[in-house]
Amino acid sequence: MPPKGSGKRKVNTIYSDDSPTPPVPSLAEQLSYLHNPRPFKNPNYTKNANRRTKNLKAVLTQEREREKNERERKRQEKDASMDVDVQQAQEDPLEEDLPTYASIEAPPSVLPQRRYCDITGLEGPYTDPATGLRYHDKSIYELIKGLSTTAAKEYLSARGVNPIVK
Repeated sequence: MPPKGSGKRKVNTIYSDDSPTPPVPSLAEQLSYLHNPRPFKNPNYTKNANRRTKNLKAVLTQEREREKNERERKRQEKDASMDVDVQQAQEDPLEEDLPTYASIEAPPSVLPQRRYCDITGLEGPYTDPATGLRYHDKSIYELIKGLSTTAAKEYLSARGVNPIVK
């Protein structure tokens, strides 16, 4: 059974002149989908004007507050149901130590810092001794040799290095 209102609607057209024959519709009017029903749209939908949008900072603050309240509630339940066995409670990891997406803290990496080419952004294992710019390969080195000192300083400052060009 087709959805309600899926039948073709009769297009009421009013002709401006009093000629007995109706005007021929253009190709755009013939191929138009405007007169077809749209079953995917809810005809009773009204946008809620009172709905308030929140920015990311407000959402994260509410999430932290909710997690804090949840941890406090669980801690109170644990304290209420705690028996004389205190040693078992010390062996259990505290809920505060469990990582969440908002509280992940990682130690610094033990691997050496990766170096990237200042021109291309590719891995840059080489450093120009005159300018201090890192470069990827021989063709980039040729480009660096042709740079002015001000351009080399701008590349270094973009990387966050205090530019000292000889």
